[in-house]
Amino acid sequence: MARVLVVEDDPQLLRALIINLQARRYGVDAAPDGATALRLAATRQPDVVLLDLGLPDMDGADVIRGLRGWTRVPILVLSARQASEEKVTALDAGADDYLTKPFTMNELLARLRAAVRRTEGAALDSGTTFVATNGFTVDLLARKAVRDGRDVRLTPTEWHLLELLVTNPGRLVTQKHLLQEVWGVTQTHKTNYLRVYMAQLRRKLETDPAHPRYLITEPGMGYRFEA
Repeated sequence: MARVLVVEDDPQLLRALIINLQARRYGVDAAPDGATALRLAATRQPDVVLLDLGLPDMDGADVIRGLRGWTRVPILVLSARQASEEKVTALDAGADDYLTKPFTMNELLARLRAAVRRTEGAALDSGTTFVATNGFTVDLLARKAVRDGRDVRLTPTEWHLLELLVTNPGRLVTQKHLLQEVWGVTQTHKTNYLRVYMAQLRRKLETDPAHPRYLITEPGMGYRFEA
């Protein structure tokens, strides 16, 4: 049974989350503020953290940074803050996903299931050398992608983008991070670069590039690889 730490200062929403999670057999710990969240995370070792950003004692981004100092537990932000800058700040601090309030319980549970799968071993570690999907394979050591039994010719830039995504399965990789890693710190505003190269990757790897199955866009935030 997966254990979830819910960090939320709205009593009604907190109660609704606890009821829904427990009904689906999750173990639940609850924290109304950041200090309690950090203490419970250390003592209870949750599998996933659901985190509101607007906490009474500290900003949620500071909680993320505190957690990232010692754990890689998946952090799913639940926030009413809709500005792209707020989302990027949370994701750059180390959050894995961002869900804007109000949200449906079905969407939250789907995101939560994905996060739990990653804690159960779906995530790749730094020693991973081979990634396989139903549509294509990626050999990181040979620097080769294969689709339908044929090698896929990728440019160095396309390969670098693909490598960053497939080594972080299920995790949202921000536009800023991709641009900085591939094009350098001075190009983090050139989001049009990403759109062009991601479109090229999809044409080469996806069965239906207009409706991608593996290389997913999170509008205004970044991209995600789903195996």
